Amino acid sequence: MRRIKIHREGRWIISLTLLFLLIINIVVYLHLPMLILAVNVIVSAALFLFLTYFFRNPTREVEIDDENLIIAPADGRIVVIEPVEENEYFHEKKLQISIFMSVFSVHANWYPICGKVLKSEHHKGRHMAAYLPKSSTENERSTVVIETKNKTQILLRQIAGALARRIVTYAYKGKECNINEQLGFIKFGSRVDIFLPLESKVYVQMGDKTTGNETILARIPK
Repeated sequence: MRRIKIHREGRWIISLTLLFLLIINIVVYLHLPMLILAVNVIVSAALFLFLTYFFRNPTREVEIDDENLIIAPADGRIVVIEPVEENEYFHEKKLQISIFMSVFSVHANWYPICGKVLKSEHHKGRHMAAYLPKSSTENERSTVVIETKNKTQILLRQIAGALARRIVTYAYKGKECNINEQLGFIKFGSRVDIFLPLESKVYVQMGDKTTGNETILARIPK
């Protein structure tokens, strides 16, 4: 059985929310009818349970014997598999695979492959719906470039959505990264893009559901 805990990015939010709800319910109890208190308690409990569910942090570990496999960095659904012109870092065509994370997805992100971080940069931007194609280049986002052990470079982009207002990225230039290690966290609905060599073999299809740090997305060429 998987052990699920609360992600560190949500602990203070949940604690402050619990304190706020407790104060509100005490005030309602002292000054308003019991019916209003009952409704308030139900709403408070629902909000608390939702936040606890949203910031869940399942323990996941994957074992692979092929260092060229790309593991899904996030829970969600595949919304893009296509060759595109990547103009931020590579300035050439790459294979893009995108995962849309709904508000009900686990929002922790994992490194998709072992290697070394060559770049980690945050970009301010808009907050369009994350499933829109333009969100990849116009929304608030963080870019992480990883060089694998065989010197292949891949790019991962965390993208904020219409509800997301904060992207957390633990990656930094020069860091040695590994699968089973978290790359960051995006608060509320969002998206993750990965850009791979065009020759990569893809193992997922449009609409497939992914499980972060478990689902195999692709295999990059040696």
